[in-house]
Amino acid sequence: MDDLEAWKKLAREHRGVTQELAAFIAGIKPGDISGKTRTILDDALVDALGCGLYGLTTPWGRIMAEFVCEQQGRPEAALWGNDVRVSAVNTVLAGGTAIHSFDFDDHSRAKIHPGALVVPVVLALAERERIDGELMLAAMAAGYETMNRVSQAFNPSRARMRGWHLTGTAGTFAAAAAACAMLKLDAETTASALGLAGTQSAGTWAFTADGGMSKRIHPGRSAQAGLMAALLAQRGFIGPHYILEAEDGGLMFGMSDTPRPGLLVEKLGERWHADETCFKPYACCGSNHACVDAVLDLMRENDLRPSDVERVIAGVASVVNTQTGFEYCADSVLNAQMSLRYNIAVAMFDGQAYLEQFTPQRIVEPQVVALSRRIEIEIDPEIDRAYPEIYGGKVTLHTRHGKTLSKKVDYSRGMPENPMSASEIDSKFMSLASAAVGGESAGSILNAARGLFRSGSAEPLANLLAQAKVCDAVATV
Repeated sequence: MDDLEAWKKLAREHRGVTQELAAFIAGIKPGDISGKTRTILDDALVDALGCGLYGLTTPWGRIMAEFVCEQQGRPEAALWGNDVRVSAVNTVLAGGTAIHSFDFDDHSRAKIHPGALVVPVVLALAERERIDGELMLAAMAAGYETMNRVSQAFNPSRARMRGWHLTGTAGTFAAAAAACAMLKLDAETTASALGLAGTQSAGTWAFTADGGMSKRIHPGRSAQAGLMAALLAQRGFIGPHYILEAEDGGLMFGMSDTPRPGLLVEKLGERWHADETCFKPYACCGSNHACVDAVLDLMRENDLRPSDVERVIAGVASVVNTQTGFEYCADSVLNAQMSLRYNIAVAMFDGQAYLEQFTPQRIVEPQVVALSRRIEIEIDPEIDRAYPEIYGGKVTLHTRHGKTLSKKVDYSRGMPENPMSASEIDSKFMSLASAAVGGESAGSILNAARGLFRSGSAEPLANLLAQAKVCDAVATV
């Protein structure tokens, strides 16, 4: 599809899909959201807030909050953990960065992290516009739906192979969609907002080369760009209405060699992608979770220690090999979180891959590093064909006693087919938030978050988030 003429033909056949999506966003009402979707988005809100509070303890989270404090603007929305209010477009920059600060936030098989940008936009705009919980719920659904559909239309595996980080590139659309739903913009204005959001789309995977902090900023910047797009469109600033499918400059063609425009609107209003949200039990790249599950099961079921294992082979999809199969260098927490080799090795030693496994001290521990460098990665044809519809992984262990043990996992814990319960989401929240702001404050925030969609205002939750006192740095590079 790098054939421009072939793209132009495809673009003509699908002309108008951006506007069709805009009309859907403009028409979403609270009553359209099913009980199942509501339950999942309630979990997503809690999960995002826990990740965001913990993210305030990281260097990048602190830097961004300090930067936003300096920018300030009108006191419209809470800046979490700082007891001040700043402009909505500034606070979402800090909130989005904080939520994605430890790579523990929700994701989907479209290779995106929707909660990191949708939640801060919804909370900030709800506070600014005095919006009730039912409309916040509808706006979250709009954001999740839009981001998933845009990423699927890009063709996420192919976009990723070009180096794009889809949370950054598809994220601007999600933020704009959520904001448009909350502002009750009509279809024409929403199409303008999507166009203005899309023209600000950005974010690449260059951070894996040296562990740079840029990955952390992608959802924050996308949240800011999408919210700004909606607010500008509301004022009459006109954006390109064919941003995704334009023959010249259509973003789908720019992002992928095999774009899929039809997926932008297929079963629109029937299939809700929020229902397929994936939550993380491990503080590392979601594409690695199946292998982590597999090796944990093998070690536990066979009562093995790392010293019992002579050889480790991980079978993954080709995209995962590109994304996380690099040689582990132990140079940053981020690269440890992305490294499949490190994730497997530390899980074999510690029986988990949680916060304690991604500290500056743990990621350089000689035994773990040595094991990570002995782990072999190969492309598994079956897993490769199924990815990303199935985030599968396979681990084979050859023991020193001559046994060969193998396990393949299609649906790791936290996937829709193998979900975490609400109580597990709450426990994860409390572990993260308590480390950041103390147990009492964390508990109050959790109670307010769990009741948000039934409430008449975001202000009580916003006040708690603003007034939370962030502990000294817990997570560091």
